[in-house]
Amino acid sequence: MTDASRLTELQLAILRVFWARGKATVPEVFRALWDGRGLAQSTIATMITRLEKRGLLAREGDARQYVYHATVSEDEVRRSMVAEMTSLLFGGDAAALVSHLVESRELGPGEMEQVRVLLDAMEDDA
Repeated sequence: MTDASRLTELQLAILRVFWARGKATVPEVFRALWDGRGLAQSTIATMITRLEKRGLLAREGDARQYVYHATVSEDEVRRSMVAEMTSLLFGGDAAALVSHLVESRELGPGEMEQVRVLLDAMEDDA
């Protein structure tokens, strides 16, 4: 079982490296994130180990050079995190979340049209 809720920004950045590459070693992830963050390789290794313990990454190879890959998709993580946020902030009421986004002007005009199209498609399927 995986735990994809409540990920930090750094954990998501690490997962994005795996989603983009498929598989990677700790040094490869370190290099991918170095420019924007300047973190130590040991910090990346620790975060990868934590993600593996949560079931979000798996490894293969030997202790000399493990190769890791994501066990969850970006969509699965997004769905889990949005469900968690909806539960925490809106009592599980997804309509309240959408209403908040609309009323607070978080959605731009193009995004509002995308939501309309999605809602229309869902109604057509129902």
